[in-house]
Amino acid sequence: MIGRTLALYFGSRFLKSVAVVFFTIFALIYMVDFVELLRRTSDSPNANTALVAWLALLDTPTVAEQILPFAVLFGAMATFINLTRKLELVVARAAGVSVWQFLTPPLIAALGVGLFAIGLYNPMSATMKQQGEEIETRIFKNRFLANDTSMWIRQKSAVGQSILRAEASSEGGLHLANVSAFVFDQDGRFLERVDADEARMSDGEWNLSNVVISAPGVEPRRADVYHLATNLRASQVVQSFVSPESVPFWSLPRFVEDTEEAGLDAVGYRLRFQSLLALPALLAAMVLIAASFSLKLSRMGGVGILVLGGVGAGFVLYVATKLVSDLGNAGVLSTPVAAWSPAIVANMLGALTLLNREDG
Repeated sequence: MIGRTLALYFGSRFLKSVAVVFFTIFALIYMVDFVELLRRTSDSPNANTALVAWLALLDTPTVAEQILPFAVLFGAMATFINLTRKLELVVARAAGVSVWQFLTPPLIAALGVGLFAIGLYNPMSATMKQQGEEIETRIFKNRFLANDTSMWIRQKSAVGQSILRAEASSEGGLHLANVSAFVFDQDGRFLERVDADEARMSDGEWNLSNVVISAPGVEPRRADVYHLATNLRASQVVQSFVSPESVPFWSLPRFVEDTEEAGLDAVGYRLRFQSLLALPALLAAMVLIAASFSLKLSRMGGVGILVLGGVGAGFVLYVATKLVSDLGNAGVLSTPVAAWSPAIVANMLGALTLLNREDG
């Protein structure tokens, strides 16, 4: 095995490079978000520069979390290139250290970074994101948060079932705007459609205000209030409006249970949980990809081309991960397969490439 001193040296060099890359990109994301928020809040009397700067800081960790694999890739490539240029890896090879021995410290460090990301960084970033959304709601005058697509809720009650569609929401989904409710009986037969300006949940029912009720064969009629029973709890309604990326890692299993208990689709939360579990393996794959393109620079030349190849390989892996995740969300693949297969395949290909170049 590689000596402790040399292992700590390689591991520390790798972690420093990853930290430099990550915090550099973090700062760039923060600046872009800060400028964008300044533009959006320019006409808001409730916003000042200090508050906008704090809001941008609350939003940045969630975005930066998505670039962690690239930070590991670039950090690993920078580490291996510097070690090769300074002939430190050449000396290590001459002393009998194999490629697998000096790759072990960076791989262990990458696994540690992944565990830190899912155990501490992800819950922290999700909590900060939730605080940022609360502040943003106070800053802007709009009571409701508009969405790119309509929100849907399927629910049941003692008298039948119904489907709610809303164009906007506030209070975590407990207060809806521009609501349409499609009401069915216990046998699934359509009864009526209810269109309302607003809907608020309280005590096991939705209170719809300023409604228009349309039923087959009957003239539409207006009403001030319409009470729609529901079996959903307030916490379940809130969860149905929370994206999987906004849920802390340790809360995802509870979200899955509550969502399925309410009869809602929990595939997104399951896939997010499995994807976070697979993050350490994905980071290890980035280290192997970086090693495949940057360990023989001193002998082969063409630094720019090889570095570009490593970046391209990492980008392809990232796109493949997103594509397989979309297939998992669509139900084409099971959530464990969708979450773990890109990391496993990338590790196998990286190990195969190194075996062919170093030991073949």
